[in-house]
Amino acid sequence: MTSKIKVDNINKVSDDSNIIKKCGTTTTIGSGASNPIVVDGSAVTLGRCGGTVALASGATQTGFGRTGTVDWQTGSIKTSTFTAASGEGYFANTSGGAFTMNLPAGTAGSIVSVVDYTNTFQTNSLTVAPNGSQKIGGVAAPNTLSTEGQSVTFVYVDGTEGWKNVQDSTSNITGNPFLIASGGTETISGNCKIHTFTGPGTFTVSSVSTNCAAENTVSHLVLAGGGGGGGLGGGGGAGGYREVKTPITPYTASPLDGYPSAPNRVTVTVQAYPIVVGGGGTGAPYNSPNPASGSVSSFSTIISAGGGGGGSGSNFPNGENGGSGGGGNGGYQGNGGTGNTPPVSPSQGNNGGGANNPYSSGGYRSGGGGGAAGTGGNADGFDSGGGGNGVATSITGSPVTRAGGGGGGNGPPSPVPVPGGPGGGGDGKGPGVVGEAGTDNLGGGGGGSGGGGAAGGTGGSGIVIIRYKFK
Repeated sequence: MTSKIKVDNINKVSDDSNIIKKCGTTTTIGSGASNPIVVDGSAVTLGRCGGTVALASGATQTGFGRTGTVDWQTGSIKTSTFTAASGEGYFANTSGGAFTMNLPAGTAGSIVSVVDYTNTFQTNSLTVAPNGSQKIGGVAAPNTLSTEGQSVTFVYVDGTEGWKNVQDSTSNITGNPFLIASGGTETISGNCKIHTFTGPGTFTVSSVSTNCAAENTVSHLVLAGGGGGGGLGGGGGAGGYREVKTPITPYTASPLDGYPSAPNRVTVTVQAYPIVVGGGGTGAPYNSPNPASGSVSSFSTIISAGGGGGGSGSNFPNGENGGSGGGGNGGYQGNGGTGNTPPVSPSQGNNGGGANNPYSSGGYRSGGGGGAAGTGGNADGFDSGGGGNGVATSITGSPVTRAGGGGGGNGPPSPVPVPGGPGGGGDGKGPGVVGEAGTDNLGGGGGGSGGGGAAGGTGGSGIVIIRYKFK
């Protein structure tokens, strides 16, 4: 039989103070402040398996526990937005796209580390966002880690400075008060970041500027797809062209800059913006249904209309309406299509050119497609009309001309090509030769053919470009 000693309290002889006191389900060891308890042994176990050992409110610990290190979460590589926990280090894999690490609510001594797992921060950044109104390096705003192979350790100090980086493999880290976004192909020009979309995508704003509200109004170019050219027909019209240049992002804009008109401005908020990039319209053989108009491009509230297809043969003599109008069909006195349809200000494009009289007056001559900067050329008795001119902008950091109209097809007996408008407009061709295609991502109209069963050229696809101040 095992012997037992059963007592509730053990007291000191000298002053009758408690050494061990039992009260309900709580057992207290020691008699208050300035009375240390020493447990001596080769192995000391506190708590039961699966339990928790906690410090009392206001108590501190020395000699064990975390003192500036983290437990690295090697079994949980992060590939999407997550919330960090104090005392943990993370491996962030951004090879599949940018995402965010949300910091926990910081208290003095909280610590979090993160490292670029696949060395892709320079391509797809990791945003580090503080909790609520807390700060990073004294700034109440997120920070972007965008250097290849970067690793950072943050410690929460106090409400004045918030999270401070105490170890950084590459550079100093503070909160970023500028607009932070991702999507498309990202490039840099001076203090501006540029997102270029040559196809459908998403422009995702993860943090807006806290410097001033004006920095959240972005510069942009939204260009639709160009119209297809006609068979023995008119050149396709250029895709609708809409641009805004804000004073925050200086560059040389086109004459069609719509700032500061309110309908043309886009002020972004934290959200995802679907980007639509319109394709070019398909050219058509003689007397088949009219060449297809280009498709619309859009960003937020800005929608640019596709360029109008050119007139084709006797059944479809007139150019289609659109961002810029298609040219009229040669031989059947086709009229040019109307540009800037639907109407916006500044105009997103111009009218297509008209055709000449029938062959008895000099030959089958077609009108050119309209461009962003000018109308398509009218045909005369000797030649078809050229494509309307496009416009140049340096929104990407260097000047590029876009949105030229397609040249009209030159019917019998002339084989002479007719130039498309500068800015991606396709050349019109002679009998039996397919019209030249408009240039993709320049929104140019397709050139018309000169008949003989040859089709007009396909219009060029559009583009969407967004520019803003990021530092």
